[in-house]
Amino acid sequence: MFYYSFNIGDYQSHTSHLSEMEDLAYRRMLDWCYLHEKPLPDEVDEIARQIRMRSHSDCIAVVLREYFVRIDDGWVSERVQFELSKIADKSDKARKSAEARWSTKKTNANASETHNGRNAIPIHQDTNTQIHKVRATAVAPPDGVSQSVWDDFVKQRKAKKAPVSDTVITKIRNQAEKAGWSLEDALAEICARGWTGFNAEWVKEKQTFAQVAADVARTTVPAPANQDAALKSIIADRENCSPPPAHIREMMKGILGVKNA
Repeated sequence: MFYYSFNIGDYQSHTSHLSEMEDLAYRRMLDWCYLHEKPLPDEVDEIARQIRMRSHSDCIAVVLREYFVRIDDGWVSERVQFELSKIADKSDKARKSAEARWSTKKTNANASETHNGRNAIPIHQDTNTQIHKVRATAVAPPDGVSQSVWDDFVKQRKAKKAPVSDTVITKIRNQAEKAGWSLEDALAEICARGWTGFNAEWVKEKQTFAQVAADVARTTVPAPANQDAALKSIIADRENCSPPPAHIREMMKGILGVKNA
């Protein structure tokens, strides 16, 4: 395809943290996907060659990790897939509409000939020309995700006009595992913060704060009396030890400069 709609505000809200070269790489990668209507190549170096940024493979790798998902055929963007599916739907509807119009014209012409006696064969209009298949849009909750969290997530994605697909969930699951989170916790965090996706870097600060709080708790809250077996052993050894002999004590006094009373 040679044209696609571009929402400036939506793009800036999702890419404001990118560097100049990362932003350029992302735009060129999107254009390549829309133009060729297929996934990006598997290898980063090949992508760099295709978008004419051979010396910026590091920027391309950053963009791939954040905005694309690896599949068998290469790297895909959920947003590109969504836009391409909308264009395909429009094209399919236009084709069916044209077929319906031509079928109606042909039926009317044949009916006119029959009325004038030039065609004795009855014409039956194909009623299937007006039937459209309804695409299934509901996606079942993934394993380990409660229905309530899933319903909130789907509702939020719908409100933001963002698709819910296996590709989307796979990307969120990968980032959740990277952050050490479960998929349900990641989806709940998305709903709580009003996000459309999830990135491990976004919750890094929250994890650091939680770790600091845990460390403070361990150092300020006294431990139970029966918690440290090694400490008990040290105390017992100190109680069972005997004082050094008299001549050793005298030597120690001389070294320390202690005078006899």
